[in-house]
Formats: sequence, structure tokens, C-alpha cells
Amino acid sequence: MFRRSDDKITSKQAAVFLTNTVLGAGILTLPRGVTETVKTPDAWLSVLLGGCIVILVVLLMVKLSQQFPGNTVYQYSRRIVGIIPGGFLSLLLIIYFIIIAGFEIRVLAEVTIYFLLEGTPIWAIVIPFIWVGSYLVFGGINPIARLYQIVLPISLFFLLICFVLSLRIFEIDHLRPVLSSGILPVVKGLKSTVLVFTGCEVIMTLVAFLQYPEKAIKAMVVGISIPWVLYFLTVVMVVGGLSVDSTMTSTWPTINLMRSFEISGFLFERLEFPLLVIWMMQMFCNFCSFFFNASLGVSQVFGLKYRYAIFGLIPIIFISTMTPVRMMEVFSLGDAIGYMGIILFFLVPVLLSIVFMIRKKGMKQNV
Repeated sequence: MFRRSDDKITSKQAAVFLTNTVLGAGILTLPRGVTETVKTPDAWLSVLLGGCIVILVVLLMVKLSQQFPGNTVYQYSRRIVGIIPGGFLSLLLIIYFIIIAGFEIRVLAEVTIYFLLEGTPIWAIVIPFIWVGSYLVFGGINPIARLYQIVLPISLFFLLICFVLSLRIFEIDHLRPVLSSGILPVVKGLKSTVLVFTGCEVIMTLVAFLQYPEKAIKAMVVGISIPWVLYFLTVVMVVGGLSVDSTMTSTWPTINLMRSFEISGFLFERLEFPLLVIWMMQMFCNFCSFFFNASLGVSQVFGLKYRYAIFGLIPIIFISTMTPVRMMEVFSLGDAIGYMGIILFFLVPVLLSIVFMIRKKGMKQNV
């Protein structure tokens, strides 16, 4: 089994790990998804409100995990609700991580084929990424966190540069009027917003790897706030640059925003290609986070060696990646993952916290 005592990370690494886990394909798809639901310029309000809700659940996850130092959710869930119910919840999390890992690689492959390597078979892109990801995950959480510390600043710098340069086509009128249809469309948009934060469940394993678990709250809040701010900026810049109608009809609205202008005399006159290359690294990081958590779960739930769990999951993830045939099926899978993620996002920490508090109160009364 995986030995956590040999593999600790700092609070900064944990924050970066969480950011890289959450920040992925949502940058390319969130503007379309949330504007389709809201159908008004108020999509940015849904992102703000959704982020507040997510932070509250994140705090609950951290507080729960801090009650069991050095234990992941796969271990303390069985201590809270029993071996069988806890094992069932752990199995759901493992399946969820496997499916979303395959989804991230599939989106990466689809974007690569559509914009960069047209005509290339999907498997020719998927297999190398899975193998490289396996090599990284094999080393445990420490090398993963160190790679993330290299990739994240590059991704953030280039994304922010793209947003600054896109200001030339930004129209504030595209974001007006505010609340023209009331608050109800904003509330409806929460569904699409919370979907892009799925993956936060890794918090319930991350806390176990921290050198100083008492600093987990600050690390996790910072880790989730970075993608929250970036998703907000993405929706504002895309809707402001393309308008609500154009955003709703675009498959990849963020990329379309980058294609809407040219920078004469700049190193890159068209920014969509360097953005795609950089964001491929970011989606690869997403994949590795979920691959690691799925492998760790299989190892701890079924008592297997960590390396055997990795090798066993490789063909399963490949099958999960290749199951959708058409692009619409990929988006449908993404929606299904989002709904499953929302259920697990609220069910696991809330259920475990309630049972834990009841049992803890009962133990105090008995004493």
C-alpha cells in the first residue's frame, strides 16, 4: 500500500495541487455552459455565487479531514460509517475519479485534433498521455506537486496575457443590463458553475499528505480561490468580447475569443495556438490528479500495492476515454460527470460530517 509518511507536501504545494486539479477544461467550456443556462449577461453572477457555495463545502471537507490526521477519506469513511457503507462511498469516489480522468484526456485529445493535429487517430494521442501520466503518478504525490509548481505559473501568466490583449475587443455593453430577468436565471446558472469545480473531492485526500495539517484551511481556500477568480475572469472576458449569443453558439468560446483578434508584430499574432499548447499541459495535470486519487483509493480500499493499482487502472482509464464516439457524447459525459460530482461533492462530506458529529456527541454522553 501507499506509504504517506514517506510522501509529504507543503501547504503551498497543496494549494497548487488543488488549483491544478480544478483548473482545466472548464476554462474552454464554462462560458458556453453557463450562458446557455442563464441566457442573460448575468452569467458572471452565477460564477461568483457558485464560488461562494463551493468554498463553504471546501471548509467542511477540510474540517472533517483534520479530525483524522494522516488518514484519507478512503480510510476515515470506514471508521465513521462502518466498513461496508464506507467502502461503498470510497468505491463511488474511485469510479468517479476514473471516469473524470478519462474525460479530461478525451477533451485534451479532441481539442488537439480539432485545432493542432487534424486527422490524427484519437488513440495515438490518448495512449502517450496516459503512459506519461502513469510515470508521473508512479512517484507519488511529491513529484506531481513539484511538476504542478512549474506548470501553474506558466498557465496563469499566459492566460492573463491573453485576457489583457483581448481587451481591445471587449465591450462592456455585452454585460448589460444587470439582472434584467431577475435573480432566477442566476440561480439556474449555479448548476453549470458548480460543475466546473468538481474534483474538489481531492481535498479529502490532500489533507492527509500535508506536513502541517493545521494549515490546511488557508491552503485549500487559496487553492480553490485561484480557479474561482480565473473562471470569473474567463466568463466576463468571453461574454464581453463575443456577446451572449455568440458565446452560446460556440463549441470552444474561449478559443474563439482568442481567434477574434490578431496582434501585429507580436511574437504570436494569433494566440489560440500557444494558448492550446499551454492548456494541454493544464489538462494533463487534471488527469494526473484524478489518476493519482483513483490509484490511491484502489490501493487503500482493496489493500493492493500502489504500483499494482496504477497498472491495473491504465486499461480501465483508456476504455473510459474511448467510450464516447462523437463530440456530443463527450459533452454529455461531461454533464453526467458534473451531476455525479455534485452529488459526491455534497453527499460525502456532509453525510460523513453529520454521522461523525452524532457519534462524537453520543460518545461524550456515554462518558
